Amino acid sequence: MAIIAPSLLAADFGHLTREVEMINRSQAGWLHIDVMDGVFVPNISFGFPVLKSVQPLVQKPLDVHLMIINPQNYVQAFADAGAEYLSVHIEATAHLHRLVHQIKECGMKAGVAINPHTPVASLEDIAHDIDLVCMMSVNPGFGGQKFIPHTYTKLEQLKALRNRSGASFLIEIDGGVNAENAPKLIALGADVLVAGQFVFSSADPVKTISDLHELSAAVN
Repeated sequence: MAIIAPSLLAADFGHLTREVEMINRSQAGWLHIDVMDGVFVPNISFGFPVLKSVQPLVQKPLDVHLMIINPQNYVQAFADAGAEYLSVHIEATAHLHRLVHQIKECGMKAGVAINPHTPVASLEDIAHDIDLVCMMSVNPGFGGQKFIPHTYTKLEQLKALRNRSGASFLIEIDGGVNAENAPKLIALGADVLVAGQFVFSSADPVKTISDLHELSAAVN
């Protein structure tokens, strides 16, 4: 059954405590946190103060996705802020193997994120070292974008790589996830679905998360 990970980027920041409490009541498995620096991506989101204020409130694992340059400079700080999973972009570092092991040495699960244009084959040599692949199904930087259909093909390629190599990383799909594409994503091998606007802009976010959860159960 796929893990549903609502993205805090789409939450109402004027009522952040209320939004986190909603996630706690829901069937969400994780809370997804997008950290953007305005350099690697053309947007700025939030940093350690928000993460540290959320961490004591949330009862779900924190899945932190770094869309920043020089991520190696902040690994320990994200561990201290309560991240359980920390994903870094393959496009943002020249020393991925070193960075992955730095994340693990700080007590977190290590994830690697790939942009829509980045080939799955680029993960071949790191597959056995990582716990998660965050496959971007939109161009990173902004919430509410339209899902890129080529993601289905890349998902099949990534699952094949995992099977072929005997690796055990989870496959996470991030961007444009909704009730329409979720069943196909799960059927093709997605383990984690990140949903932002689809959850937080709905009239009943708890039910929307529950509906995604039930779709996952039906597929599996």
